[in-house]
Amino acid sequence: MYTALEKKLGYSFQSIKFLEHALTHRSYRYEDKRMDQDNQRLEFLGDAALGFVSANYLFTRFPDSQEGDLTRFRSRMANTQTLAQIASEIELGSFLRLGRGEQQSGGIHRTSNLADTLESILGAAFLDGELAAVQIIFETLFIPYFEKVPLVSLEDNPKGTLQETVQKQWKISPEYRLVREEGSAHSKQFTVEVLVKGEVLGQGTGTNKRLAEIEAAQEAFKQLQRMNESRT
Repeated sequence: MYTALEKKLGYSFQSIKFLEHALTHRSYRYEDKRMDQDNQRLEFLGDAALGFVSANYLFTRFPDSQEGDLTRFRSRMANTQTLAQIASEIELGSFLRLGRGEQQSGGIHRTSNLADTLESILGAAFLDGELAAVQIIFETLFIPYFEKVPLVSLEDNPKGTLQETVQKQWKISPEYRLVREEGSAHSKQFTVEVLVKGEVLGQGTGTNKRLAEIEAAQEAFKQLQRMNESRT
């Protein structure tokens, strides 16, 4: 019954009941008195599971990013708009079990329904196959999505933007190198270069190494853009 959906998720449920509950909106349960569950509790569990696997992914993908940046990235990966967009791409709305009123009012396209159901599916996957199952769905749906839609912007996190760009193009990470440290103990000035494939693409200065790296990353990203534009 749900084979087509399981194929899109990249995961086959051992107990199809978990998936069925994940697809059951509360409006369907209210209209069918035989139903004893809907997807609201699974949504809670799926949110937690998604938070964990996305945190693990981001921690590995952005080794130079600080806690605040990683928290922002994780929020973007799991916000309602993102979840609804991913759900739309796999036509999740066509599998929802909705009450008549919700169905007639366009519930299969409603952003909140799509987002909540995708989270519920992750919760169902956790019950069915623990974190390994959630990880499979995450790798099938979320990682490809964020290969097309950048998580970071230059304004938010220059180092993260540069790293994401370089990893997409060459599957490597930029290398930061301290080339100069000047001034007294209370008035230091650091100069850092950033290299990609052994080539210096940017240089920055700052009162600490992090600020110098940020400036170098901004310059390197702009240099990369110019290089890519010249090739087209």
